[in-house]
Amino acid sequence: MSDNDALKSLLPPLAQARLQSLRLADGTATVILDASGFDGIERDRLEAAIKEALAAAPGVSEVRVAMMADKPRRRIIAVGSGKGGVGKSTVSANLAVALARLGRKVGLVDADIYGPSQPRLLGTEGKRPDAREKQLIPVPTAFGLGVLSMGNLIEPGKAIAWRGPMAGNALGQLVDADWGAAEILVVDLPPGTGDVQLTMLQRHKPAGAVIVSTPQDLALIDATRAMQLFEAGQVPVIGLVENMAGYVCPHCGEVSDPFGRGGAEAEAARLGHAFLGRIPLDMMIRQASDAGVPPAAGDGPQAEAFLALARRVATWLDNS
Repeated sequence: MSDNDALKSLLPPLAQARLQSLRLADGTATVILDASGFDGIERDRLEAAIKEALAAAPGVSEVRVAMMADKPRRRIIAVGSGKGGVGKSTVSANLAVALARLGRKVGLVDADIYGPSQPRLLGTEGKRPDAREKQLIPVPTAFGLGVLSMGNLIEPGKAIAWRGPMAGNALGQLVDADWGAAEILVVDLPPGTGDVQLTMLQRHKPAGAVIVSTPQDLALIDATRAMQLFEAGQVPVIGLVENMAGYVCPHCGEVSDPFGRGGAEAEAARLGHAFLGRIPLDMMIRQASDAGVPPAAGDGPQAEAFLALARRVATWLDNS
């Protein structure tokens, strides 16, 4: 009997019947269930029973439980990465702006609770969202979409020191805000496969996930873990984006590849996922992002790279 089978045999019968995925890795048992139709009390009781059943199992030091919610009212595109520093937030912001340029009704959620970047990227620093009947109202941007971020709710530069449940509750307030006519929510997730990602799967099941990686082997290893988490939660992986791929010297025009090239495309092919394109390592993207003007809102090859990505995501949404 495998370790996973042994753990499954310890679960309460209701959990076994609703089980979608069970994985033990590095001492952490991750359990994903179909919780359609359960109310809050039923979810809490079942989660407690699962944790009690698995806590004493050999090799288990932590138990994480995610319960998949019913189909959301609007379609969520989760943008994730296995590690930080790969440009996931920049890709999220520009994907949302590009989708809006294509005529889609879009909202952007900055779910990186501990390290929010979207207020800087979208030029909304210092702006606070309004609220109506305990629902947040997104901060409008100059780019045809609204955004919500912890960076608009706390003092600039203030560190957030919250445990997982508090971060999960904060995510719920952002996603369940008054998004008006928005049909698509682009959610910029924190790096890794932690509590916020599990809460996303449990309460706000995405329609699909876009995974961002640089061409480096280490980044690709971590990106693969992120894809595996979404697959375990039965969230389709729309595809993989290779960021920081190719640097064009502004003086001589020569192209170099400081982080390598083609690794993300090869990994996507190996795993049977779509390759959504490359975003160059470009000084203009960095400067425009720091200035709060996403390159996707302008013209030129940098904008076209993000528009091409948005077209592929939009086509996937239309066909899924």
